Amino acid sequence: MSRRLFLISLILASFSATAAELPQYTLVIRSHTFQPAELKVPAGSKFKLLVENQDATPEEFESIEFNREKIVPANHAITVYVGPLPAGRYRFFGDFHQDTAQGVLVVE
Repeated sequence: MSRRLFLISLILASFSATAAELPQYTLVIRSHTFQPAELKVPAGSKFKLLVENQDATPEEFESIEFNREKIVPANHAITVYVGPLPAGRYRFFGDFHQDTAQGVLVVE
C-alpha cells in the first residue's frame, strides 16, 4: 500500500510542477472591460491565464473559440488553462456585460 501512495504522490507532484512551470498572463476586469483588451501569447504553448475581477459584481469569462467558460466572482481571480493554440486571433468576452467586456488573444 505504501508503494501505491508513493506512486500517486509522484504523479501528483509531476502535475503540480508542470502547472507551476507554465507561463502566466493576466487579464483584469475593471469597469466591465478587459485590460488589456488584446493579449499576445505564444503559439503552440500551453499557458495559465489569470483573470482578476476588480469589479463589485461577478463576470463570466467566456470564449467559444478556445472553449472556456468560467465565473469570476466580484473582487476575486481565477486561473484558466489555455492551449496550446495555433497562431490566430481568439475572441473572449464577459458574458454578463457583452457590450463592454470584449477582448482577443493574439496567438503568434
